[in-house]
Amino acid sequence: MTRNILSKREATRRKVLKYGALASALPWVHIRTAGAAGKLNVFYWDHWVPAGNDVIKKQTAAWAEKNKVEVNVDLITSMGQKTLLTINAEAQAKRGHDLFTISNWNVRDHADKMEPVTDVVKRLEAQYGQADRVSYYLGRQKDQWFGIPSSWGTQNKGPAARISVMKNLAGIDLPAMYPAVDGPETAAAKGWTFDAMLKAAEACSKGGMPFAIGLGTTADNVDTAGSIFASFGAELVDANGKMQLNSDAVRQALEYAQQLVKWLPPESPSYDDASNNKAFVAGKTALIWNPPSAWAVAVRDAPAIAADTWHFPAPLGPKGRFMPHSMNFFGIWEFSQAKPAAKELAEFLMQTENVDARSTAVMGYDLPPFQKMAEARVWDKIGPPEGTVYNYPVRKAHNQVEHLSMMPAPPEIAVQMYNRGTPSTMLAKLKSGQTIPQVLAWAKEEIEGFLS
Repeated sequence: MTRNILSKREATRRKVLKYGALASALPWVHIRTAGAAGKLNVFYWDHWVPAGNDVIKKQTAAWAEKNKVEVNVDLITSMGQKTLLTINAEAQAKRGHDLFTISNWNVRDHADKMEPVTDVVKRLEAQYGQADRVSYYLGRQKDQWFGIPSSWGTQNKGPAARISVMKNLAGIDLPAMYPAVDGPETAAAKGWTFDAMLKAAEACSKGGMPFAIGLGTTADNVDTAGSIFASFGAELVDANGKMQLNSDAVRQALEYAQQLVKWLPPESPSYDDASNNKAFVAGKTALIWNPPSAWAVAVRDAPAIAADTWHFPAPLGPKGRFMPHSMNFFGIWEFSQAKPAAKELAEFLMQTENVDARSTAVMGYDLPPFQKMAEARVWDKIGPPEGTVYNYPVRKAHNQVEHLSMMPAPPEIAVQMYNRGTPSTMLAKLKSGQTIPQVLAWAKEEIEGFLS
């Protein structure tokens, strides 16, 4: 096909792919309706659990048919940073999808080019209660929402562990500690503290099943380290943008981590986000911090391990329980020519019946960001074993809150520490034998560069 007969849409798409340096064409799904009243280009993150893709496409098709809109849907993988490359390319080209999936820090990175969606979020909050604290931290700027908090790919990264191993080596009965039933916090759950995790890590390491907690610089590692720091009230940079490395809380967190890292695998400083999953599915670890994706793979590839897995809340620290939380949003470009339709589709997708259907399809992986949605029964019976993901969402009885590593530092500073892996690198340096003063000196020089 020669260049002069390409459609305008195809030319735009090629330009976007060129800017994003994407090597191959992305899959397009065309949802056409008779007498279409408009056109809408959408990209959804290509879900790790493929069954979810089928459901969100069917939901989009139903909305398109009802509203007589022609919708073109892309599923774009996050592997190789392709979602981020696409977003950056479209922001630069000022052309592309009308509605798209955008994660964590990227909303604030591109807020100046995104359409305010405060009206949509206010309507959703009126229906389903307030959005979680991480949504507020990432999705708003100057009292305006620029991302619609979404369940699509939104996840917690709390502990997931082998039931039998934890019981045999550490004396912890996970289903008894966090049963898959509504009710008050058990006495055993109140005893699930960071000190208890330290003792369990030592016992499991000595038993040949060390905790696969990574100390690398990718997101899962950074989020786990961030939970440890937050649980001690340790802020590397506070909400006012001031460095707090010399605080007692930071020192206490490092003193704890100095003990914990002794029992982690020698290769833990080189972990990426797949390393702990692989160790878990291979039966080489007692515990990881992760969404249910490792368990979901085990259901397929290692059924005995899957049936021996339980997900449960973060340990209790001196300042509380802080569950690592990763957010996805729906975003709309300010240069979109279909803003009303994009807003309507996003609001439709975030109706509770649609959220529940998608969460069910992905075996409970996706978490709704609004309070009342968390009361759904989606996670009650999923298995094997039945109830394994019951405690994966943040529930009232857990006495924990969602947390993104490096909160509450100003996001423009926090994102730099997050992307550099500052908190997990501090723990990796302890693992290598550096002293706490040495680690603090390194962190001071590192963070000063972000503050300048």
